[in-house]
Amino acid sequence: MYLLDTNILLELLLDQEQADAVERLLRNQPAGHLHLTDFSLFSIGIVLFRDKAPDLYAEWLGDLLGPGGLRVVRLTPEQLQKLPQIAQQFQLDFDDAYQYVAAAETGLEIVSFDADFDRTTRGRKTPQQICP
Repeated sequence: MYLLDTNILLELLLDQEQADAVERLLRNQPAGHLHLTDFSLFSIGIVLFRDKAPDLYAEWLGDLLGPGGLRVVRLTPEQLQKLPQIAQQFQLDFDDAYQYVAAAETGLEIVSFDADFDRTTRGRKTPQQICP
């Protein structure tokens, strides 16, 4: 089971270069296997609202978070206290540390285009590695 980093979903929503690989990943994984953090939900909202696309955000929420869709992972206050140590240990910024702790706490594998996760003990996978 996988935790999708924010950049994975933005790749699709903004129709960027690797959007087809992301779409393959979303279509080929069984229901309940793909997760994202609440932090990613908020970050995607910020980007889409800044790009004057709040309707796209609402549509996307309905499509991807409906029955059988992505599951949302939230960190507890106790888990949030782990972020500074993880950020320092692996030289991660806040959002990457959040994703890392969320994945570690839930036993999920990180799916990301961000090579910063390669410095961590958990590593990362790309959509192409999961669904060639």
